[in-house]
Amino acid sequence: MVDVLTVLLISILAGLLGSLVGLGGSLITTPALVALGVPVKFAIAAGMVTIIATSSGSASSYVKEKIVNVKAAMYLEMFTIVGAIAGASITSVVPAKFLYFFFAAFLLTSFLGIGRLGRDEVPQAVVQDGLARWLELEGSYHDKSLGKDVNYKLTRPALGGAGMFVAGIAAGMLGIGAGAFKVSVHELILKMPPKVSTTTSSFIIGMTALAGASVYFFSGLLYLDLAAPMMVGTTLGAFLGGRALNRIRSSTLRRLFLVVILLVLVEMLYKGITA
Repeated sequence: MVDVLTVLLISILAGLLGSLVGLGGSLITTPALVALGVPVKFAIAAGMVTIIATSSGSASSYVKEKIVNVKAAMYLEMFTIVGAIAGASITSVVPAKFLYFFFAAFLLTSFLGIGRLGRDEVPQAVVQDGLARWLELEGSYHDKSLGKDVNYKLTRPALGGAGMFVAGIAAGMLGIGAGAFKVSVHELILKMPPKVSTTTSSFIIGMTALAGASVYFFSGLLYLDLAAPMMVGTTLGAFLGGRALNRIRSSTLRRLFLVVILLVLVEMLYKGITA
């Protein structure tokens, strides 16, 4: 398919960017592999392994720095795992051409959602509902770029869970981790601070991807000679990104997020039209 060195270099870049913006890395590797001639279903299946590696490489740093909201992550994972298994099962029977357009449409919703967010480093005046208070969905972390501790509360976990189920379907179906959509759900619905959103997304996507990858493995779409160098590269890139994230302002991360989404959106539309 593609030589190992090329896959390794692409994967390092994907892991670095993925860990910084909470996307899982495969948002970059999947379209890159497709552009290099890898069949889209094999690229999607290998992308699932990339997501697991990115999550493992970056989430450990985020948990150590206490930026991840582990309690919220465990709650939301229940919805994404079920969705991922359903989505991966759909991909095994859907014609490949349609996957390009599904990929692009899903990215567009995330692009528009994040584009509507404000510039606040931390959401202001968040009022918790009863379920959020019962689940104790709140937290704090030390923000090095701001030089202070940040306290926050989350809200509307029921609606957030529904959104994460949809994200899980897309993750399993497209092999992208659905980090873009998850970040949108975290910030627009749950009212997470941007850095908590990014790091919690990186934590969640590993479990989501593991559920989807198991379906691809048993369906024969997981090509290990492709997935192995991707795992090494994305783990390295994610580790580097995880060390850098807390030193970058949230507004800078959001702009980077939008640029990456827009570039991949154009690529997927082009492939879908010309396939």
